[in-house]
Amino acid sequence: MEEATAYYVVKKRALPEVLLKVVEVNRLLETQKVSSVQEAVERVGLSRSSYYKYKEDIFPFHDSTQGKTINLACSMDDEPGLLSDVLKVVADFHANILTIHQTIPINGTASLSLSIQILDADSDVFRMVEEIEKRSGVHKVKVLGRE
Repeated sequence: MEEATAYYVVKKRALPEVLLKVVEVNRLLETQKVSSVQEAVERVGLSRSSYYKYKEDIFPFHDSTQGKTINLACSMDDEPGLLSDVLKVVADFHANILTIHQTIPINGTASLSLSIQILDADSDVFRMVEEIEKRSGVHKVKVLGRE
């Protein structure tokens, strides 16, 4: 059985330099201050391999997520009611689904992508992701991005 993803809030001073550089590369790419990953990693003094190793694992923390959009991706078993269960978790956290896309199941598994607007400033996004991951039949939930 796969272990659920754990999330931690860590002060900036406790982070290894490599992770801070990954955050800076992502910021440069998001603000289009560079034209390529290569240019961004060179600017901050980071190897491409380190960037690709950690790029999905660190995001800046914002005190207030109200009105923020997060994008999730996961794979899930083709079981009746499972998508409804996932959507209920989102609703229980007082979030609004902006977009939803589910692929046709292949070999009993489908991919799901969700864009979710966080409406409640007190809503714990990471706990919501954990609750989705707890659903039997849901696999590999990833936060692809936050706006």
